[in-house]
Amino acid sequence: MSQIYQHRARKRFGQNFLHDTGVIDRIIRAISPRAEQHLLEIGPGQGALTESLVNSGAKLDVIEIDLDLVSILKVKFALAPNFTLHEGDALKFDFARLDPAPASLRVVGNLPYNISTPLIFHLLDNAHLVHDMHFMLQKEVVERMAAKPGGGDWGRLSIMVQYHCRVEHLFNVGPGSFSPPPKVDSAIVRLTPHTELPHQAQDARALDRIVREAFNQRRKTLRNTLKNVLPAEAIAAAGVDGSLRPEQLDIAAFVRLADQFTALQAAESP
Repeated sequence: MSQIYQHRARKRFGQNFLHDTGVIDRIIRAISPRAEQHLLEIGPGQGALTESLVNSGAKLDVIEIDLDLVSILKVKFALAPNFTLHEGDALKFDFARLDPAPASLRVVGNLPYNISTPLIFHLLDNAHLVHDMHFMLQKEVVERMAAKPGGGDWGRLSIMVQYHCRVEHLFNVGPGSFSPPPKVDSAIVRLTPHTELPHQAQDARALDRIVREAFNQRRKTLRNTLKNVLPAEAIAAAGVDGSLRPEQLDIAAFVRLADQFTALQAAESP
């Protein structure tokens, strides 16, 4: 038996290895990698997707944190001239070191559930480098990303991802496609950064702050959840009804609130 199949999935890395060839082929078709492109795979694991990505002829960088898997990947793809392996934590990785052209990096990953949200926020901070992203995620995370205002899934993740990207929930994947099988369903999502932001905030950090504050107590009205950062008159000046709950607001309304916050901060600065 090869060393690859002797590797045991590690809970601390949230490892569930994709083995379903039908699902693998469907993901590769969705990505449709081409030789002239620059791809980045996060957490390649045992190389289920990596082999097809390498065979596409695209320039492929991969990031892997598990040293045992690093050894396996080095052996498996050592002779591929278009393959570069980076050992380390994707949450701390500086994507600019790959020297991609603006909006060129195509990011792929079967992301561990325990780091998926912070990793996506890390990538959103580098959205100017990214052409698109294809991720395997927990199905409920994808549903939150693709949610619309007014429902229980609408929240910080929905707003901040959709502020930066177009979200497409492509298809679902059952637990049996993985080893070991996870206890939840998974889904493939495509995130494509907007070439022009539909609703551009003066300061994206201010938007994130306002959205965080608003959803810290999502059952309360905006007047109450934002009282520490925006007075009632500033909420009204943004054209927002302070008696609404945060889940009732669309992205444009949150951007107007963020811009009010930015203006207040500027006025208070010496």
